[in-house]
Amino acid sequence: MSTMPVTGGTERTTTVIIGTGLSGLAVGAELRRRGVDAIVVDGLDILGAGQPANTTSLQRCDAADSDSLRERNEILRHLRNYAASHHMDVRNTTRAVQLTMVGGAPGTADAAGAEPPTGQWEVHTPNGILLADHIVLTRCAHSQLRRMLSDFGIAVGRNLVAAMRTIGIYLVGVGDLITPSPKEVLRQAKTVGQAISSKVYPETGQDLLAGTFAV
Repeated sequence: MSTMPVTGGTERTTTVIIGTGLSGLAVGAELRRRGVDAIVVDGLDILGAGQPANTTSLQRCDAADSDSLRERNEILRHLRNYAASHHMDVRNTTRAVQLTMVGGAPGTADAAGAEPPTGQWEVHTPNGILLADHIVLTRCAHSQLRRMLSDFGIAVGRNLVAAMRTIGIYLVGVGDLITPSPKEVLRQAKTVGQAISSKVYPETGQDLLAGTFAV
């Protein structure tokens, strides 16, 4: 599958991955291997106040240095090679600055009691808008994610990851107090890749494209 340009500087894709580091490339490779189209863009900026209701600013949240920096860099090298050889759509110079939910959030009924369709996401960048069904975040603190859900009017229980998934947002490499290890990032990327693939191809549940990256 490939991304499809739409009028007005908007592109339509299945998944937008925010973060071009190890976490973003890892989940991007998993999706590519499973035949799910995705665009990988750079991390998050701070946007000014005064935004509409279904919009949230995205704040860059750099992770602490990892004790396993050598292992991380080696895996990152393999992922970059995989991205290049498999023509992944990685846009290192495009930065996501804002998320907007298009339509209602799952679990919120309208005045007639009908469930609204699952909202799509607009990822605003300086180069235009990326429209997607799924978002993968890689650089946000848990406190910021809880504020994000609150901004969208979504109740947050104890399970933050589950709450995010109900609106099509997945987390890879996002820790609460510590930065996940490289092996844990790869595990999370595989889990998220499987989850998104199962929604895109519910009847197959299997990898559609061959190819893996060696670490």
